[in-house]
Amino acid sequence: MIRVPETSRPAVFLDRDGTLMQDVDYCGDPKQVNVFPNVAGPLRRLKEHGYKIIVITNQSGIGRGYFTQRTYYTIERELERQLGEGILDATYFCADLPECASDRRKPNAGMLLEAERDFDLDLARSFMVGDKCSDIESGETAGVRTILVKTGYGKDATNCSPDFVASDLSEAAEIILKLGHG
Repeated sequence: MIRVPETSRPAVFLDRDGTLMQDVDYCGDPKQVNVFPNVAGPLRRLKEHGYKIIVITNQSGIGRGYFTQRTYYTIERELERQLGEGILDATYFCADLPECASDRRKPNAGMLLEAERDFDLDLARSFMVGDKCSDIESGETAGVRTILVKTGYGKDATNCSPDFVASDLSEAAEIILKLGHG
């Protein structure tokens, strides 16, 4: 049997607000960034097990004029500072308003598919973790396994069918590591 070397890698796609940090509705100030406890360690473990760590986030606050793209990047730097250097491989954001016809805005899968192309990802071995049904739908559309975390809006999310439900990101990471890349 000839074995073809595996080049594509799996990823863990993560929603930002309500999954990695407190959701403050249109976070427009780096002082509002408050990463949940016990997030950095599980992300580091996932990375050590070969997963790319990629944030997928809707940011309609930019499109609504609540804050600028420059402010958004300042907030992302604060998120990365609180998580620790080198944990995140990439962040994809969509500033489109909900009423816009956008392939990128969750619940559509455009940002996940961009990351797949940019990083040569294996979506069949990847996961989407988020606290909203739009996160779960985005993952389903992209063909990744989905985990709804009960942080942020996840406490009340009942209109979706994730593959798994976890109390927080730490528990979600345990599910991912248990299932492995298979």
